Amino acid sequence: MDNGFAVINEEQDLGIADKSIASNLTLLETVLRSDPDNDQYLLLASIGYTSYALGFVEDESMDRARLLYLRGKDFGMKILLHNARFAEALSKGPAEFADALSSFSQDDVPAIFWTAVGWGSYINVTLTDPSAIADLPKVEAMMRFVVRHDPTFYYGGAHFFLGTLAGTKPKLFGGNPDSSRAHFEECLRINQGKFLMTYIYYARSYAVQTQNRELFESCLTTVDTTSIDVLPEARLSNAIAKRKAKLLRAGIDQLF
Repeated sequence: MDNGFAVINEEQDLGIADKSIASNLTLLETVLRSDPDNDQYLLLASIGYTSYALGFVEDESMDRARLLYLRGKDFGMKILLHNARFAEALSKGPAEFADALSSFSQDDVPAIFWTAVGWGSYINVTLTDPSAIADLPKVEAMMRFVVRHDPTFYYGGAHFFLGTLAGTKPKLFGGNPDSSRAHFEECLRINQGKFLMTYIYYARSYAVQTQNRELFESCLTTVDTTSIDVLPEARLSNAIAKRKAKLLRAGIDQLF
């Protein structure tokens, strides 16, 4: 199963990847029916549903993406809820929740990261629901945990995520353009500009929020002109980034 996901991540044909991921997720859920507490398979399911929603669903159907992001979050949460202290704090306030995260270790970074990505992405496509938005500080606390324990995990993904949060929210609601830019620049330093999705979210969050059209176009141009083979193990993600760059470029006059 691990090898299957690795092979898919190296795929450059989006059509093949779309069908392959969908079938692998069905197989994974079948396996989990027989072994529902297997943390390895739960993590793969969390990664799979979250990544599939972002790469193949969100641009077409927010309603479908919302459901798949929730699946991704819930599979990851099953791993984290083995921790009794965390389970108890889940329904409490952000401060108690953040404090409970200290009971995890660096070994828990993958589960915390992918659960937070699924949860945060669900919130991002459910901004009309106040109860969903209220959970955002908890997601942010999880990503700050990742930054403290393994900032390079998944190509600097926690910086990527925190940069998106800080660059998307208006200042009135805690947005911080300077913090956003710092996180994105650190993410690019970590992945050496090879994980092209970084540029996509740099453009659509920070650049749009600050109305920096020059940076926006520069980010998209970098994605357009960089080979997807610059990072072979993330070839699929880079191919998706190129598709998203075309969509963003098509709507540039509505953003600026």
